[in-house]
Formats: sequence, structure tokens, C-alpha cells
Amino acid sequence: MPPPRSSAPPTRAIELRARLVPVLSTLGGSAVALLPTVALAPNWPPFGLLMLLGWRLLRPEMWPAWVGLPLGLADDLLTGQTLGTGMVTWTACLMLADLVEVRLLWRDYVQEWLIAALAIAGAILCAWAIATWTGGAAPLRLVVPQMLTSILCFPIIGRLCALLDRWRLATGKIRASD
Repeated sequence: MPPPRSSAPPTRAIELRARLVPVLSTLGGSAVALLPTVALAPNWPPFGLLMLLGWRLLRPEMWPAWVGLPLGLADDLLTGQTLGTGMVTWTACLMLADLVEVRLLWRDYVQEWLIAALAIAGAILCAWAIATWTGGAAPLRLVVPQMLTSILCFPIIGRLCALLDRWRLATGKIRASD
């Protein structure tokens, strides 16, 4: 009788999936800005930033603070922001998450939402300030709806990151022989 066959993917494929899913989902969140939508004001949340924060708060050990530089650069290139905006704001958000991680040993849902809300508001305000300095004079009241929408969307993005995390770490099950 042959040994039972495993439906588990090969170990190398699991490692590759475990490494690539967070990066690709964050880049996919940034690529949402490429969808053909027409807006007079920035009402869409920065999905790339939300995915970054969702992954960072879900798995604190996964990404160091410097990963905000390449992912922020990719976000700048995909969204059309001034180069360096995403690099600075995303790295600052990850450093804020690191600071909170050191201070708080245990976090609950409300604390994570508050951390994400502070990071989101800070990143959007920083991006607005950089855009204003570089000639994109827009009133601050135009980015407030984007901040509120982003903060309210974060729990959904956090749940999406948790589902992706469960899928990326799934190893499969061994089938019983017939």
C-alpha cells in the first residue's frame, strides 16, 4: 500500500507564499489608485497604507521599519504623489508602530484602531503638507473626508490582512488513503 499523499504544497512554495503575500497585497492596495475613477476631491482611502498598517499591526515581527522605504517608493510611483512622500510617511508609521509595540505589551482591538487612526491621520496630513509645499495648494478641508473614510475602513482592511495571513500560512492537510 503506498503512503498517503499529502495535499500540502512543497515547503519552498509555502516559504515563497509566506514572504510574497504581504508585499504583493500591500502593492495591490497601492495599485487601487490606478483604477479609472473620477473624483474632484481625495475621497478614496490610501489602500496601500491601510494594508501596510494592517500587516504591521497583525504581525509586528514580520517587517522592520525600513521596509517603508521601498514600499513607500512603489506607492509614490503608483499613486503619482511627490517622490518621497510615501517613503517618509510609511516609514514614520512603521516607526510609530514600533514605538507603541515597545510601550504596550498587550493590545486590544480599540487600541489597534486608535494606533492606526493616528498613523493614518498623520500620514495623510504629512502628504497634504508635502503636496502643498510642492505647489499643490488645496485646502485642508478637502482631505478630512479621506482621513475619516480611511480610519473607518481600517477594520475591514485589518480583517482582510488576517484572512490573507491565514491563507499564506496554511500548509494543507494529509489525505487519508481510500
